[in-house]
Amino acid sequence: MSTGNLQLLSDTLAKAKSEDRAALVAYLPAGFPTVDGAIEAVKAVIEGGADVVEIGLPHSDPVLDGAIIQTADDIALRGGVKIADVIRTVREAHEATGAPVLVMTYWNPIDRYGVERFTAELAAAGGAGCILPDLPVQESALWREHAEKHGLATVFVVAPSSKDARLATITAAGSGFVYAASLMGVTGTRESVGNQAQDLVRRTRATTELPVCVGLGVSNAVQAKEVAGFADGVIVGSAFVKLLLDAPDLPAGLDAVRALAGELAEGVRRS
Repeated sequence: MSTGNLQLLSDTLAKAKSEDRAALVAYLPAGFPTVDGAIEAVKAVIEGGADVVEIGLPHSDPVLDGAIIQTADDIALRGGVKIADVIRTVREAHEATGAPVLVMTYWNPIDRYGVERFTAELAAAGGAGCILPDLPVQESALWREHAEKHGLATVFVVAPSSKDARLATITAAGSGFVYAASLMGVTGTRESVGNQAQDLVRRTRATTELPVCVGLGVSNAVQAKEVAGFADGVIVGSAFVKLLLDAPDLPAGLDAVRALAGELAEGVRRS
């Protein structure tokens, strides 16, 4: 039985901490602009300086995602992206870079595909785990059983609205890291990521030893530095996707995401 890369994820986050910096976590959807293009984009963000990558599994009703990621998901779905393509993206990105690669997905596609099959295939591809933004902890036992069996992280999302007791329940069930959504509402770039995120990280840390990574809203090095001042990891998605959407062609898009990853990697080093 193949074992996933939960340990690699934990080691990578620990290494960043030992260097007195936050980890840079990049998000890119599978199948956008094409399956091959997405694989190249993942390699580019890692070359630029990302420590960890989340591959989005495109979904027809992405309730937590803002307009930029919805647009990319639409393009991927129209291109016919399948779960097999998502798994292939993980495999090729991990093989090419050695970096930990997770899948971020809504629960419904995994449920339909089969939990045992999905976890086995993700582990065989060298995946590090899954971020499951809409799977309630109280309904996660089946997923966690198979994820644990295959050495995969189960990353749950906490939000500023989560009460302290609820945070403790969520973090006790998770592994790898905790995804702290810095704002209420959907993903996307923001002017400021603000105090809500800092308060959420503080409250989450009071319940767990797991690293706490902050996502939703970071788009530039200044914001990355701000979040790196209080979080273990800085998650950036929409800013990368927007560069690919706006680029005249794929090579230009790859150059742009590689450059942004470099700037953000400087930002998280809080010199």
